[in-house]
Amino acid sequence: MSVQDHSGYQERPQAGMSAKAKAGLVLTGFLLIAGVLLFTEHRAHVLGLLIWLPLLACPLMHVFMHGGHGHHHGGGRPNDPGSV
Repeated sequence: MSVQDHSGYQERPQAGMSAKAKAGLVLTGFLLIAGVLLFTEHRAHVLGLLIWLPLLACPLMHVFMHGGHGHHHGGGRPNDPGSV
């Protein structure tokens, strides 16, 4: 029995997509089709809710964009450079 040296042998890369990539493509297609069907069937409900988006955006922007209205979390003295 002889042992063959395969140190110079390299496997050929497999052509095509991996199973994970195929599953992602199928999932994306399914979600796209489901979204289109949901939108076409519930268009009146979706478009009716769009009027409320600016009203909802106001408090959300107030909370997330003002950054606490300048409340410093450092120590309390406004002129102290360490409290900024």
